[in-house]
Parts: sequence; structure tokens; C-alpha cells
Amino acid sequence: MIQVNGLVTHVQELPPVAADAAAGGVAAAADAGPGGEPDVEPAAESSAGRPVAVLIHGIGPDSLASWYLSLAHPLADAGFRVIMYDLRGHGRTERPPAGYRMEDLVDDLAALLDRLGVDAPVHLLGNSLGGSIAFGYAARHPDRVASLVAVESAPATAQWLARVGRQLDRAAQPDGDGEPPALTTRGGERGARYAAAVRRLVATTTAGRDLPASTPADPTAVRAITCPVLGVFGSDSSAVDLAPALVELLPQTELVVVPGHRHAVLVTARDQVRRQVLPWLARQLADTGQPALRG
Repeated sequence: MIQVNGLVTHVQELPPVAADAAAGGVAAAADAGPGGEPDVEPAAESSAGRPVAVLIHGIGPDSLASWYLSLAHPLADAGFRVIMYDLRGHGRTERPPAGYRMEDLVDDLAALLDRLGVDAPVHLLGNSLGGSIAFGYAARHPDRVASLVAVESAPATAQWLARVGRQLDRAAQPDGDGEPPALTTRGGERGARYAAAVRRLVATTTAGRDLPASTPADPTAVRAITCPVLGVFGSDSSAVDLAPALVELLPQTELVVVPGHRHAVLVTARDQVRRQVLPWLARQLADTGQPALRG
């Protein structure tokens, strides 16, 4: 827990795993006992000179756990210094009553990197709201972002903010029986958890008003983002219709659509997402001369 932009913030880091220890961990896993856990923990190597991946989660019930359980360890195994944090009002981070505009969330990310002494360009990976925060940071600091992976996300344009406002309103309003609306039944148990968490957030903070009232992303500033961009969407998600506008704003964007998955594709299709993201990042590192990823 550290102070970031005036808030007690939950941050977790995974150092890059030493190459020989990573290989030993794979071998140990083959000899693991019941439960399939290796007998030894892979050793860490120095983070100096290694690429930095910053993982940003989404709204509602989401937290850094969604990255911890999906891409955090594969990225560390591949040689990244991995940084994860809970957004304000989420997970174990402090929940202030106000301050949930997109500008505030981007300020938090900038303050976190400064607090941790990260001064080299970073690889940002954002899920849903986290992707929009990543775009906001990249538009503000284009020289500090090496690449950007956006899962189910897009820049916070006026259209995006209006869409988020409608979703927050819908999730926050119970139906006649006191239950969340149709959004919940569409998403099953996961949708129910999402709606319940959003209702708590909106009831206890100004997030429901702040986010839609954020200053829209300036299209000119967004188009000035020159780093490579990967957009990942579930084929059955309502967010997939954000993809054309994303490519129009940032033509360098490569798109991946995962068949048969909805908005929670990072969690429900972890293996597919890994198989897309890790080779893509390896190509970006190769193009910039940074240390190569380990397979």
C-alpha cells in the first residue's frame, strides 16, 4: 500500500523472472505433486533495463486480480517488470467520495509511475475502463508509452463518455423487484456481480456523475499517439462496435476478435488473449531494439 496522488493505493509488482529459473520452474511443474504446483518459486532477476508492463483494470467488481490471474505472470516469465494497481474506489485502494473523472484516473496513473520512479516508456495494457485510462495517458504523454494493448476499450471520446453514462445509469437502477436490470440477466452471474458492484460504487461516490462529465478526449491529441496499438474484443460483446472508431482514430491499431466471448474476454478467454498479446508484444520489442521476450 503506497500513497499515490493523495490516496492509499494497492499496488503489486512482479519482477522479471530469471531465464534459468523460468526454465527450472517449467521442469519443476512436471514433477509437481497433487495440485500441480511446482516445488520451487522461480527466482527474480534485476528489473534494470527490462521492459515495464503496466496493467490497468476496469470498473465495478474488477481489480488488479483480473490481470494477476491472466497475463501478469506470463509477462513476468517473458522478462517484463509488471506493475498492477487497484483503481481509486476499487479493490484494496482507498475509496474517496469524489474524484472519478477520466482526468483524475489518468492523474493517478501518472502519479503512480512517478512514485515508482518509472521514467522509460512503458507498455500499457488496459481492460475496459483501464484501456481508456491508458489512451488518456498516452495522449497526454505520447513519448512515455512504448505500446498499448486495449481489451474491450477505446479512447474516452464524447461518444464513449455518453455510452458509459448510459451503462452506469442502467446498472445502478434496480427494477421493480429491487434487482439489477436486464444487463444483469444478459451477463448471468458475472453480470449480476458487475451490476451490484457498480450500484455500490455509484451509491457511495460521485463516479456515476463524474465519469460521464469528464472532458472528452481530444481527437487531435489521440491521433498524435504514435505507439503500436493492439485492440482485443470479444465477438459477442457490445463493445466490439467500438473497433471501427478506434481504427479510424489510430490507423496503426491491429484488431483481434475472440469468437464466442463477451465483455469479460480477458477472464473468460485467458489462453486466447495470451496467445495474441505475448507474440504481439515480442514484435514491438524487436522493432524497438528492447530486450527480447523469452518464450
